[in-house]
Order: sequence, then C-alpha cells, then structure tokens
Amino acid sequence: MSADLRRSPLHERHSALGAKFAAFGGWDMPLEYAGGGVLREHAAVREAVGVFDVSHLGKARVTGPGAAGFVNSCLTNDLGRIGPGRAQYTLCCDEATGGTVDDIIAYLHADDHVFLIPNAANTAEVVRRLQAAAPPSVTVTDEHEGYAVLAVQGPRSTEAVAALGLPTDHDYMSFATVDDLVVCRTGYTGEHGYELVVPAGRAVEVWDRLFAATPDLRACGLGARDTLRTEMGYALHGQDLSPDITPVQGRVGWAVGWDKPAFWGRDALLAEKAAGPRRTLRGLEALDRGIPRAHMRVLVGDDEVGEVTSGTFSPTRKLGIGLALLDTAAGLADGAEVEVDVRGRRSKMRVVKPPFVKPQVR
Repeated sequence: MSADLRRSPLHERHSALGAKFAAFGGWDMPLEYAGGGVLREHAAVREAVGVFDVSHLGKARVTGPGAAGFVNSCLTNDLGRIGPGRAQYTLCCDEATGGTVDDIIAYLHADDHVFLIPNAANTAEVVRRLQAAAPPSVTVTDEHEGYAVLAVQGPRSTEAVAALGLPTDHDYMSFATVDDLVVCRTGYTGEHGYELVVPAGRAVEVWDRLFAATPDLRACGLGARDTLRTEMGYALHGQDLSPDITPVQGRVGWAVGWDKPAFWGRDALLAEKAAGPRRTLRGLEALDRGIPRAHMRVLVGDDEVGEVTSGTFSPTRKLGIGLALLDTAAGLADGAEVEVDVRGRRSKMRVVKPPFVKPQVR
C-alpha cells in the first residue's frame, strides 16, 4: 500500500477476511474477498444481503442560520422539494461551464443543518467551493475521516439492520437518527438497502454486531459495487460524469432544480438544455460475447460516434453491458445497433435505456 493512501477504520477486519485491496479515491479499499469474489458478492446483494465498507466516501457538514438555503443556492437539486429527515441526490457544478465537479447525497436535518456525502476524491474540492461561497453565518466542515459508512444492501437488508435494534421502516431516500448513528434508506446497488453513517470510533463495533446478528451476511468489495451500479445504469463520477460531462449530457437533469433562481452552473446548463447537448449518456447491451470497457470507441460503419464511459460483464444478465457518451448528431434511437472496438475486434451492441435490471430499491 502506498504510504499516502488513507485507510478505513475497518481495515484490519477486511484483512482478516482475506480482502484484496485497491487504491480508490485516495483510499486503500477492499476490491473483493477470499472465498467470495465479485460474482458471489454480486449475487449475495441481488439475492440475499451483503455489506460494503464505503467509508472512503466523503462527509461534510453545513451548519448555521440559513445553511439549507445556502446549500440550495449552490447545488443543483431543489432542497425545497424535501423536508427534514429526507435525502436528495444532487450535483455540484462548475459555475462557468456547468461541468460536474461531483455528485452528492444531501441529508437535510434542519434548516440550519445539512450533511453531505460527496465522492472520496472530490470531497476537498466540494468543501473548498462551499467554504469560499459561505456567508459568515454558515460553517462548512470537512468530516471526511470522522465517520465510517456501511452499506447493507439486498432483499434481506431490513432483517440484518433490524437485528441491531435500528429503525428500518422509513421510506426510500429518508433517514433516522439513533444517538450518534444515522440509518439512511439509500444505496448504490438498485436493491432495498440501508447506509449506516457511524462515528469512526464505533465502526468496528457495528461491523462485528452486523456479522454476529446475521451469520450469512457477506462482505462485499468495490468490484461487486461497480457491477451492481452498472446494471442499474447509475453514473460513476470520474467516468460517466466529470468536469467535462455536464448533468445534461449525463442524463441526470432530473437532479437539477431548473426553476430555482440560483445554483452553480445554472446559466450554462440552461443554455445547453435549450440548444440540446452535443452528446448524451446511453446504455449499451452486447449482442455477442463482447464486453465494453471505459474508453473503447463506439462505431457506426467507419464513423466514430462515441466512447464507452463504463462497462462490465453483467452477472445477472450474463452479457456485456455499458454506458457510453454518444454523439447526438448520430441520431441513434433506442434499439439501434452499433459496434464497439473491443481491443481491435468489433463487437455488436444495441443502444438501450438503462437500467439493465429491474430496480428493487423500495
């Protein structure tokens, strides 16, 4: 491990389970576990229950009079659509270009308290931008290493979380607080699930209690997390969204409060929406044995019409799937056939609308 990589407070637990580690967003995180592997871990979440340590995700707190209004004037989605105890997917965009600096889950505790979970690699930049814009009454605090996050996901996730005596009956995209632990009905897998935001000092205790209460609970790494989210068509920042890929291009315009008077990148995004984006994120489904991977070229005849941003083998569908930025000018409707250059061999694929599997989040 590189000396400058951060470690989860559960690192030793992962080592004891035979985890294979990989660098991700500046953290040394489990990719998969001995006796499991991506396919078994993926199946556990689709069919039963698995737990991911996603403590690498960022944490930031915005507090003070007018905190919620301040956040709402910066990030794209409209916090006015939700009330305290609810969570919302939103985006931090560049003011000038509308490019996606990060995608974030915002937890609205009160008008004077919003908790944010950005991506690991972008936390410092999101905090920097918010701190630079905050009025004197509002404090923005980087709490990246202060909390662990455990994602308990799958059809039996309610059983696993309830076994700890934690609340489980709240709606999707809401949360409940028990002492210093927050139980969120959120996730990144497309399955019914919970994310437990736990003070770092309690992470080992909660992890151990989960496994003691649910002996067949499977630890899952970031490899399975990626195949699960790709099957759902969920964007990964740095691939499907980035400072060069706007929410309009990434087809997450539903997370933009278009009628709000202010948010970062508003003018650029409104102009792009009105003109129509030059490229959009679409789904690809293999018609042969090819597996799309990031940066592979998408072709129609001899014309390059786009690039794969994310791709994998779908353990559920047993075929190659992916997301790709396709040129709007190519006029490719859902169902259109294209080819992907898979290491020099052309693989036939169909343009589709994600998700690739039916969501079960509720």
